[in-house]
Parts: sequence; C-alpha cells; structure tokens
Amino acid sequence: MTITAARMAAVDRNAAALDVSTKQLMESSGHALARAVRDVAAPGDSVAVVAGRGNNGGDAFVAARFLDADFDVSVSLLGRPETITTDIARENWDALRAAEVDAERVLDSTALDLGDPDVVLDGVLGTGVTGAPREPERSAIVAANEADAAVVSVDVPSGMDADTGDVADVAVDADRVVTFHDLKPGLVGRDDVTVADIGIPDAAETFVGPGDLLSLERDPTAHKGDFGRVMVIGGGPYTGAPALCAQAALRAGADLAYVACPAAIAGEVQGYAADLIVESYEGERLRPRHVDDLLAAAADRDVVVIGPGLGGATDTLDAVRDFLAGYDGTAVVDADALQVVPEVETDATLVCTPHQGELVKMGGPRVDDWEERAALVAEFAADLDVTLVVKGAYDVVSDGETTRANRTGNPGMTVGGTGDVLAGITGAMASTQEPAQAAAIAAYANGAAGDAVVDEQGYGLLASDLLGAIPTALWGER
Repeated sequence: MTITAARMAAVDRNAAALDVSTKQLMESSGHALARAVRDVAAPGDSVAVVAGRGNNGGDAFVAARFLDADFDVSVSLLGRPETITTDIARENWDALRAAEVDAERVLDSTALDLGDPDVVLDGVLGTGVTGAPREPERSAIVAANEADAAVVSVDVPSGMDADTGDVADVAVDADRVVTFHDLKPGLVGRDDVTVADIGIPDAAETFVGPGDLLSLERDPTAHKGDFGRVMVIGGGPYTGAPALCAQAALRAGADLAYVACPAAIAGEVQGYAADLIVESYEGERLRPRHVDDLLAAAADRDVVVIGPGLGGATDTLDAVRDFLAGYDGTAVVDADALQVVPEVETDATLVCTPHQGELVKMGGPRVDDWEERAALVAEFAADLDVTLVVKGAYDVVSDGETTRANRTGNPGMTVGGTGDVLAGITGAMASTQEPAQAAAIAAYANGAAGDAVVDEQGYGLLASDLLGAIPTALWGER
C-alpha cells in the first residue's frame, strides 16, 4: 500500500480530529528518526541535522532532542525561527533552544557549514513540496550530498517528489529514508526505506473527516464555471426534490445549477429559488422522447444528477435507461432512477446514492452491521463498476477499491429530502473531485450540516434547513 502526499495530509488532519494530536505524531516521528540514526552511528559520532521550516524540520528537531545525550548533535535551521510554518514545529525548535542543543539559524546559503559529520539528518523539505528547491534549501541539499557521511532523510529525500519520485533539480542522495505511516509512491522500489508506525489510528483513514476537506481549496484566480455546472434531471410527481438537490449543489460550491424538469412544474420549481436555472421540457413527467434534448444539454455540463423527484413510472425509467446508455460524463444517480443502474450499459462514470432499501432493490446486500456491510458494498460496487454511497447511521462509500465510512448525521435526518440534498452536494463535489472522494466529502458534509441544525434547534428539522449549514460544514472546519 502507498499513500500520496495529499492523502497523507488529510489523514494527519483526521487523526487530529480523533484527538491524536500533531504533537504526539511529531514526537513519534522524531523517535523513529532517532532510532534510524542510532542504527548507522556509533556513540559519540557527530550528527548534523539540517532542518527546513515545515513539519519535516519539526520531526528533525525532535530527533535531535532524543539524540543529543549520546551524540555530538548540531542543528541548522534554514531560515528565521519566526518563519517556521507550523506552531508545533516552532514549539520543538524552542524546546531545542531551551535544552541548549547546538542549534543555529542559516539565513544565507553561503553561511551553511555542516562541518565533517558522521551522519546527516535531512529534514529540509517535506512531502508537500514539489518542483526545484529554492535557496537556502538547494545549497543544503548539495551540502548533504557532498558530506562524507551517512544520510538519513525524513519521510522522503529532500528535492524528490513524494508521489512520482521525480527530481526537478537536485535531491538528497539518502542512504536511508524513514517514512511515516505508509510508503509514499515515489519511494516504491527502494530498498533503503523504513516505514515507521507513528500511531495514526486506522479510523483516520477509514472514517471521512475534516482532513478530507483539504482538497476543497480554491484558486483565488478562478473564474465562473471552474467549480462546476451541475444539471439536475428530476421532478414530475414531485417538485421539492429537484429544487432541494440543485440548491444543495450551489451551497456546496457549484457555480451553476440547472434543473431539467417537466413544463407542468417548471414554474413551481423556479419559485423555490431565483438562483436556479430551470430548463423545462413539455409534459408532466420524463419520457424517452425527451432524452435526445437532455443529452445535448448535458454535454455542456460537468455533472448530471438524475433521479430526484422523477417517480417510478415505467416510461420514466425507460427514459433514465436511455439517458444513461447515451451519456459518457459523470452522473450522480438517486431515488427511483437507481433501480435501472444494474441493467444499463453505459460509458458514464456513475455515483449512486441509495439508502439500504434502494440498494436491495438494485440487487445489493441487506446487512445491519456497518463493517460487514462495507465489505459487501465494496464487492457490489466493483461488480457494477460504480461508486456507491449507501446511506445509513454509518454511510458506506466505496468504488470497489477504496472503502470509507462516514458517521456524521443523526436520527433527525430520517425526514424526507435529506437524500436529495446529499445528491446535490455529491454533484457539486464530483465537479472537482474524483468520484470516491466526492462521495465521501458529500456524505460527511450532509451529515455535518444535519448535526449543526439539530445542535441549534433540536429535532424536527426540514431538509431545507440543511442548505444554509452546508457551506460551514465544508469550509468552516479548518
């Protein structure tokens, strides 16, 4: 198994939400590094610690503290202490200074002098840094390579892309790499890597958490449409469902939300919100004759959500089959539309959002225990080649390869319409995220919005109450 730099950052944040603090993890990381240095050094050897201003440097500071009693330790901080980028790394720098470990600031790359160490501990750049190193980091990498010393790197050799193994300019030529929690993709195939268990609980990966929201960062130079045009195909027997779904997509960050619905209810759907772009087709419900026009409209949209409020009339389900058979984009399938998925051959990327009863109607398993259900849902998702979000007290999200669980939400969300909100959030997320990640974030945000509403007013919530809580659920937990 491997873990990307972005996913590792999310897991770290999820661990903190589980009360496994960054301070604890950094202490464990530093201890693992110290053990690695002890393996290549003799008592009394000189150890030159070269540390950047991120958490990699913080890990190196901790290691230096553990090593100082038995080795001749010197620490070079590349920059000013006040520019250390995280509080916990700065705290560990302060701890070094308080313990009177030999530590100095390097403000000019020409002033860096590692001396003649027996071991170099490379904590210059971390997994989140890509591209060619700048100064003084570049000079530090060159100095580590020129030293006649064993080199131990923190997490990944500085200058190497943790995800690809690529080197844009120069990278540390490490004799040993101590990487944390799981192997980074760029390290695959190396025989000098130790994977250190630093105490991150399995739950930080299994359960969706605030760390998963880190992927929602927005480019400040973005333009209208960069975050998704979501098209909701719904309504007929019901009018609220497609309106809730489309509004949820907007609240979840989509730039535009279109509702394709029968002309008989178009005015009512538009009346729910001026923000919706309502595109009607003639009649009172979706029929096969409407599909060609819908496919043409969908070609200009990023994601389609199909199902909310459509009903289960035979000709409506025939139209859903025809649409999915002719569509090759990303579609979120919900409500009555779900039952046709197993029998449709499609080039579309499907994200399906059934509750337990709808899953059974699709041919999937009915299991009460969520862990047992998760394994069976993963098998079913793989069989169908779709991403599934099975709603429940613990939502299960799986694309057949990666399976996650979400435990936000509460019994007040049994009210009708919360599934339509989830489908809309999923549509927005699928505009910018990979399907499994989109589904996981959507489940988390939908439940968190429901929790916020119940915390404020108690039970008796309406699905429409969730709409205003979605932005905080997605962007308020940083």
